[in-house]
Amino acid sequence: MIRGGHRCLTRVIEPPVISIRRVTHVCKGSTVKQEVKVPKASAPWAAGASSPRVTKVSTFLTAPVGIPLVVVKIETSEAGLIGWGCASDPQRPLAIRTVIDTYLGPLLIGRPSGDIDDFHHLASLSPYWRGGAIENNALAGIDVALWDIKGKAAAMPVHQLLGGQVRTYVPVYGHAGGRDHAELIDAVHRYKDRGYEYIRCQIEVSGADTYGVSGSSDDKLLAQKQARAIPWTPRPYPAAVVQMFAAVREAIGFDIEILHDVHERLDAVSAVRLSRELDEFRLFFLEDALAPEDSEWYHHMRQHSTTPQAVGEVYSGAREFLPLISARLIDFARIRMCSIGGLTPTVKLAHLCEAFGVRLAIHGPGDVSPIGHAAGIHVDASSRAFGIQESVEFPEVMCEVFPGAPLVMNGRHLVSQAPGLGVEYDERAGARYTHPSPLTFDSWALLRREDGSVARP
Repeated sequence: MIRGGHRCLTRVIEPPVISIRRVTHVCKGSTVKQEVKVPKASAPWAAGASSPRVTKVSTFLTAPVGIPLVVVKIETSEAGLIGWGCASDPQRPLAIRTVIDTYLGPLLIGRPSGDIDDFHHLASLSPYWRGGAIENNALAGIDVALWDIKGKAAAMPVHQLLGGQVRTYVPVYGHAGGRDHAELIDAVHRYKDRGYEYIRCQIEVSGADTYGVSGSSDDKLLAQKQARAIPWTPRPYPAAVVQMFAAVREAIGFDIEILHDVHERLDAVSAVRLSRELDEFRLFFLEDALAPEDSEWYHHMRQHSTTPQAVGEVYSGAREFLPLISARLIDFARIRMCSIGGLTPTVKLAHLCEAFGVRLAIHGPGDVSPIGHAAGIHVDASSRAFGIQESVEFPEVMCEVFPGAPLVMNGRHLVSQAPGLGVEYDERAGARYTHPSPLTFDSWALLRREDGSVARP
């Protein structure tokens, strides 16, 4: 059933009843008799499960700042107990929503909301062919919402369910970019003045479509960038990055941690060479120097460079991290929680990282909703593997649509003590922001080299 018309874009899942079971349980001192829907492959212990059962799954599409977001709402047999999840992916939101509405949502209804790991494993196997970004994003939306329910039912913040709080606050890094050294250094100083101690630095390469630098004083040039009509030219890029960090270190010294994102734009040999040349500037990390297809080259990276490596933003499954973590070939796991299936696999990866001395750097750009950001912060707050959190400063409109959205203060997030994730979704406010049409956000990932061949984004 679809409610609210085109602008609201709210879909409620109401699957056919598979079978009915009458159960009796005690709730807050009173005996309650209920009829519950019994789902396929119901767990043997489910009949006596004490946690509230899932009664309804709804999906919402919204875009308060123009970026498409997919929000999941799960309702339970306990009145007023609901959970919110994030399944956001700007490139394939409609496909993700379809997986939730048509497959995973109906599979969840009637199950105990507290058996999160059991459902995660069941849902992961249900398509038979495992994984993939679309399936995992859909599963993540449900998984995160179930953790929100579990925290609310226990009257505890989610980090308490993960072992408890181990830090007072969660540092984040800012995103500084510039068309030249002066503009970049000015941006770095602005972040520094606001309390940031970790700052990513990106510089524009003249005549090339450069990642991480937005805006232009030339409207025509800006339009060309947005249409991806300017090619990527890799040859001048490594020298430009080395010169950039030389200028930044000269301007600010070594008191501030600096980072850079290659965004998988280089061939493997050039990436290894660049990392080695950056050793003298003592980066906090170099991100995605190699594409996932070239991950075997991290063995060579370790032999030739001491610059810490951050990897994983574009991985679509937790197992892709295993060979890199277990061989200690990377220093930071850049986990995009939505893409690997949610909070459940993220927590498991966090434990693995701790065992092998790899730190977490959970992905947190503007195309992840405040619900997703909050889930990442709860992992950070409870994990000794924490390294840094990527984040954004949400504008007022996002805080209106997502009450409780995490706020950055002095370059850090305080740890929410509210039950569950601590972030809600205002359905009425979210319905005011029309979801972009398909392919709107594919353009940023479409890039060509100067010879016309396709380049990595």
